[in-house]
Amino acid sequence: MTAVTATSDAPVLLDLPPLDAARFARIEDKVAALMRTRSDVVATQGEALLPLEACIRSAVPPGSTALNIITGPYGETFGGWLRSCGAEVVTITAPFTGAVAPEQVAEALRAHPEIDFVSLVHAEAATGNTNPVAEIGAVVREHGALLMLDAVASVGAEPLLTDEWGVDLCVIGGQKALAGPAGVSAVSVSARAWERIAANEQAPRRSYLSLLDWKERWIDGGRTALPHAPAQLEMLALEQAVDRVEAEGLDAVITRHRAAAAAVRAGVAVLGGPVPYVIRHEDAAPAATTLRAPVGVDAREVVSAALAADSSVPVQAAAGALAEEMIRVNHYGRAADRAVVLAALAALATGLRALGVDVDEHAADAAAGAAWDEALAAA
Repeated sequence: MTAVTATSDAPVLLDLPPLDAARFARIEDKVAALMRTRSDVVATQGEALLPLEACIRSAVPPGSTALNIITGPYGETFGGWLRSCGAEVVTITAPFTGAVAPEQVAEALRAHPEIDFVSLVHAEAATGNTNPVAEIGAVVREHGALLMLDAVASVGAEPLLTDEWGVDLCVIGGQKALAGPAGVSAVSVSARAWERIAANEQAPRRSYLSLLDWKERWIDGGRTALPHAPAQLEMLALEQAVDRVEAEGLDAVITRHRAAAAAVRAGVAVLGGPVPYVIRHEDAAPAATTLRAPVGVDAREVVSAALAADSSVPVQAAAGALAEEMIRVNHYGRAADRAVVLAALAALATGLRALGVDVDEHAADAAAGAAWDEALAAA
């Protein structure tokens, strides 16, 4: 029986029964079903950057050539890891206002036939764009390269068909659309990827970054003995998040996220002041909408004023070079909710008005509500 001990701050779970290998394996199987893959899935004990780096360091040997597609900050991070592995890196950089086109990928692969690894982010919550993975995957598969996909911000918010799209290494996390924990993540590894990793003499061994350790000590042994003590609170939270998605229905969860994105964009279109940062609707990520602040207005001041009006809304300023111009409205997980979206728009309207921007809050509310209803009706 689970004991709960109250502290001055919050309840703390104590004396949990051990998470055995069979339960750990069942959770991995649930994640595999969510990812629509029959490949091996390994749940890794850390935030998703851990398996993302593990994939690159495992599958990219020195002297190889990789194609890195950048549509946001995570793609930039991958380039650094690829170079530190000793790879020659070919880069495609798409404007953060849109997505990369499959034709750009095909052109890069024709120009560099030696490319044998492609890294791609499905959706960038930080910049609010999403990429056409199905079409890009077909191009990469025809070329014969491995495809690594960061699906942390897309899983649960939009379709993720790992096997159908030919994704060899697919990484997810639970903290966004799944409304789960940040401290555990998962990666699916295709048979082709395992072959490439096994052939890489520089692939990490005896390391948290080692996928080979998991294969040899966990998968090859029939998943009967865990190689180390699992982070059981995070694993149980991940299981509950996946179970909750299954109970609601994955299609319904995806519809909620699409409705939230459509509502924010529709509301902003008539609010006055900010405009969507991602130009085309089809390039906009369902997990988060980014907005360009009005000319002459600092996005950080807009966010501060909006949060002063309602501190509960999921609105934030961008980081780094985009901080002055980009406002981000997160609508993933439990925030993919009509009331939350309308509250976020209302708070933005109040904040903008406080900064002297002329806005039409009532028109924004009506447009957002209508877009939400239309998205649900179309599902």
